[in-house]
Amino acid sequence: MNFFEVFELPRRLVVDGDELQRRFYALARRTHPDFHQAAAPAERAAAEERAALVNAAYRTLRDPVARADYLVRLEEGRATREGAGSRPPAPPALLAEMFEIQEALAEAKAGVIDEGARATLGEQRQALLERHAAEEARLRGPLAERWDAAGEAERPAALAALKEALATRAYLGTVIADLAEALGEEAPGVAHHRH
Repeated sequence: MNFFEVFELPRRLVVDGDELQRRFYALARRTHPDFHQAAAPAERAAAEERAALVNAAYRTLRDPVARADYLVRLEEGRATREGAGSRPPAPPALLAEMFEIQEALAEAKAGVIDEGARATLGEQRQALLERHAAEEARLRGPLAERWDAAGEAERPAALAALKEALATRAYLGTVIADLAEALGEEAPGVAHHRH
């Protein structure tokens, strides 16, 4: 059973958060292991599994970006359990675009950063933070709406656009974190996972 099925929702990216929360609370009340303490061990174990599935589904579907990532993996037939996501490769055009930043990062890691290099890296990080936010906004808005409105013939292109936005967002998050580390600062508001 996939996470959308847990809540009896269609595979859509635009989800009513209040409705999802209402369904979560209703399912959580029915599946919570505390209500099955007097049951046989096998039934208690099954209740714990159902509760874990409901919680995992809610954690994923309440976050628009995690929901998009989950839907892409589901559509591609890849592992969809929590923590099973492999990072998609960064788009080649983005890698080429980031070449100069990566060179500056390598230089910064090799030695002490002077004030001019620090200022340049800080500006680049700010620009990437804005771009990261824009990718998230695309995933939450236009790309989600495009997926939901797509007919069977448009689905492959909509899926490809989602994958590219997710890959771009992930790569930008990594570069932003690398820049923050080189600058000895935190990377605010950017979730990333190392390759």
